[in-house]
Amino acid sequence: MAQLYRLRKSHSYRRRRVAYQPTRPTPVAIGERRKPDPQGRPGYLRVDTVHQGDLEGVKGLYHINAVDEVTQWQVVGATAQISEAWLMPVLEGMLPQFPFSIRGFHSDNGSEFINHTVAKLLDKLLVEQTKSRPRHSNDNGLAETKNGAVIRKHMGYGHIASEHAQALETFYERHFNPYLNFHRPCGVPQMLTDAKGKQRRVYRWYATPWEILRQLPDLARHLRPEITASDLERMANAQSDTQAARSMQEAKRKMFAELRRKKSA
Repeated sequence: MAQLYRLRKSHSYRRRRVAYQPTRPTPVAIGERRKPDPQGRPGYLRVDTVHQGDLEGVKGLYHINAVDEVTQWQVVGATAQISEAWLMPVLEGMLPQFPFSIRGFHSDNGSEFINHTVAKLLDKLLVEQTKSRPRHSNDNGLAETKNGAVIRKHMGYGHIASEHAQALETFYERHFNPYLNFHRPCGVPQMLTDAKGKQRRVYRWYATPWEILRQLPDLARHLRPEITASDLERMANAQSDTQAARSMQEAKRKMFAELRRKKSA
């Protein structure tokens, strides 16, 4: 497998087999170019898209990755295409999966997020929209690290046809997202400043997004009205971490087996 990955990185392979489509920047005046400042409050999302491979020039599906900056609460979705019409139903299904009120929505300058349709949805929810600044590669770094550490780790790099987007969306909502937020520990960064004023992150403890969320002061004030801390605690205790991981992996195995069956039919 490692040799296959090395071959796929070669110039000759990429020239023949890879159809590369970069993020399409859009010049419209939607969203403010700045880094969000949550000030310790949850609800400031970092959002990015992950493309799931090409096959003979045919595009695969796209993952939508949304991560809260403070708690690392993560919700993943899937869509066949990243145009406005395809993306809106996915976003409308993803945002309610966050237990707290959404205050900010930060993405790169791609036209899939910087458009009047998404802006109208966020304006309706009273959510401020920001976008990454030029020459500031870390503005959306949290989502990009989760792209590799979470999505690529579980979904790989191979092509998944766009018609399977709904199957992945169902898997994410029922199995994957609850596992990520209640049972998968994340490194919790702590900012240290040296004598010269230079800041660096250190990771001295690990916790699940729910464990980080419940330690916030005045937790009830941040949660959506229909959700209580007791509800979230009950969901976290429904399975042990090991049971949740095994259940998620079994659901993933069945999903991929069904996708292979449909492909060979």
